[in-house]
Amino acid sequence: MSIVNTHFGAEGIDRLLCGCKKIFFIGIGGVSMSSLAHISRLRGFSVEGSDRSPSKITKKLCENGIKVHIGHEAENVSGCDAVVYTLAIGEDNPEYVEAKRLGIPAISRADYLGYIMTGFARRLGVSGMHGKSSCTGMCAAVFMAAGADPTVVSGASYPAMGGFYRIGGHGNFIFEACEYKDSFLDFNPTDVIILNAELEHVDYFADLDAVISSFAKFAALTGENGNVIANADDENVLAALRKYNGNVITYGYSENSDFKAENIDMSNGRAAFDIYKNGEYLCSVALRVPGRHNIMNALAVSAAADLYGLSAEAIGRGLSEFCGIKRRMEYRGKLSGAEVFDDYGHHPTEITATLEGARALTKKRLVCAFQSHTYSRTKALFDDFVAALTLADEVLLAPIYAAREANDPEVSSERLAAAIGKKATAYESTESLVAALSEKLEVGDLLVIMGAGDIDRACEMIEYDKD
Repeated sequence: MSIVNTHFGAEGIDRLLCGCKKIFFIGIGGVSMSSLAHISRLRGFSVEGSDRSPSKITKKLCENGIKVHIGHEAENVSGCDAVVYTLAIGEDNPEYVEAKRLGIPAISRADYLGYIMTGFARRLGVSGMHGKSSCTGMCAAVFMAAGADPTVVSGASYPAMGGFYRIGGHGNFIFEACEYKDSFLDFNPTDVIILNAELEHVDYFADLDAVISSFAKFAALTGENGNVIANADDENVLAALRKYNGNVITYGYSENSDFKAENIDMSNGRAAFDIYKNGEYLCSVALRVPGRHNIMNALAVSAAADLYGLSAEAIGRGLSEFCGIKRRMEYRGKLSGAEVFDDYGHHPTEITATLEGARALTKKRLVCAFQSHTYSRTKALFDDFVAALTLADEVLLAPIYAAREANDPEVSSERLAAAIGKKATAYESTESLVAALSEKLEVGDLLVIMGAGDIDRACEMIEYDKD
């Protein structure tokens, strides 16, 4: 059975933690949970946690003096004053059950993050169905270039800040705001970026109207003195802001956008362009990350950085120095003379943007090894997946990653392959897919290994060409 968010709010959690000395994190190996555990330790709490298996994240936590229990056992929460849990666990989790039995306050990750951020003067939430992690990483790059010493909590690792988070000053808090199950409605932003809005998470959102309503509520959290940086080219984003009472700053290709890109050059698949603010030249940018979608990310970040008073020079330099985040068209090496990239894309819109960007990086074939994430998403957006994957010259499909769902016999990778046509092949496992790669690839090809499940294991299984 699934577990839900708490909604204590910052003041309620402050009361719950009054006199609290030790906090236990259930699922501490998660990206956001590990960030919160580290921040909590720096705030003076004693911190422990648990996860079902060891990982690079749990290893780093241990190296930083945080005790991590491998496996979930009821006795682990003994002596703790509060528990923070991730929605990835179930209501039958033994630590969660024991905390409830002992009367230990249990707080959901999103609710706790909303509480943590209130200790910072300005709080910038990066939201949208796609591009949040890349945009958060870009924000970090620009704020760091400007010497603004941001504290950052991201959903993906950004090497330049040493991982998924950065502990900085108490002036600027930049965070990735996840919309799934309305988690971001427990946050306390002063300013918001909305990159895009469309139907996603169909196991939670009933329809597009529900998505738009959710983003409208998130924007409203900033209050009348808040600011929303909005994609002027996205009708759904604009619909979410129709009743917003704060200040709206727009970006995009639309003529009426406050921040626009001019003189765009897409040589080698990477964009160089000038940014204009209200018709006046702001700075020039030469991106190191591929794809036209990253122009839009850069415009959103430039609007945010300008709002926060950062210099045009720092904006241009930070954007140009940004080298990308983990699993977002991350170069891994060569196999059979083909360049191999790893990407997290798992929605048709993301797949399309990534493959269009990748196409410009090769003069030969574009090959995509893809694993769809959840049966519900695959089923609801089936035709869109087919259209997006058809952009590749050859498609290799791993079995659908079930995540939190039960097997649905009405949808499968075999059915996706049949709909895509002769260029697509479905494999019984990631292992068999990897075994086929060396025979499929040719010198000069470009391979994108893509998906949000465990398809990234393929990148570790490949025996790359030696230099």
